[in-house]
Amino acid sequence: MGKAEEGIRSGGSNPWKSQAAFEADKEAREPQRTPQPPQPNGATSRPVIGILGAGKLGTVLAARATASGYRVLIAGSGDPASIRAHLTATIPGVEVESARRVTELADVIMLALPLGALDALPAEQMRNKVVIDAMNHWLEADGPRDDLTDPSTSTSEIVQARLPDSRVVKAFNHMGYHDIDELWAEPGAADRNAIAIAGDDEDANAVVARIVDDFGFDPLPIGRLAEGVKLEPNTVAFGVTEAAAGLRRAIDMFPRTPRGRAVLAARGGRI
Repeated sequence: MGKAEEGIRSGGSNPWKSQAAFEADKEAREPQRTPQPPQPNGATSRPVIGILGAGKLGTVLAARATASGYRVLIAGSGDPASIRAHLTATIPGVEVESARRVTELADVIMLALPLGALDALPAEQMRNKVVIDAMNHWLEADGPRDDLTDPSTSTSEIVQARLPDSRVVKAFNHMGYHDIDELWAEPGAADRNAIAIAGDDEDANAVVARIVDDFGFDPLPIGRLAEGVKLEPNTVAFGVTEAAAGLRRAIDMFPRTPRGRAVLAARGGRI
């Protein structure tokens, strides 16, 4: 039995490690590659990455981004000064700013927040920018929300509706933050793990594919933004760490799951 067939991952309980366990594991792991110096922003340089959310996922994404040579800005939910010393000490090269400042300066914005915080996003500062939606609906964080579990739409389509002038791409939501931190590999490595990408804008998808590859994973485009529903909690693909072929098989099992049948019934048999 492959990893994709071990069971459908539930959104009711968070399978991600505790922060304490994660920090303890880091002590035992081999050192990662030396971070590359950030490149200046310009026509031929890598985009500036802004991360909204300084929790478990946000800090891991920031660490992968700085290690890959990106200039990275991150914002938490409060005063930047309250987390600046800790984050700059643990993630060399990261810049800690307010959410508004991050969205103004960044070219690509990664959302690593509770999905319930969507309405607080500074939409005006995110116009015309690539937005990577790495968020999921967690019952314990967001509470019961029928609007976030409606089978007639997907959470990334809800994000796009909230940010109509941004180019939203779904990525990084279906892999645990500890796996993003630990299971990256150089290009060409055997059985390199894949991260799926769903988006409506081809240019934005290409930008995100490059970021996924730079972070140490094979990008797996799966189609339009609506297809991202196949990566949400309560799907087989959610939580899977597989090479592209294995992840693709997990995604293709969606119509045969209870969530998949509910989505297809709500959407007239097609996504």
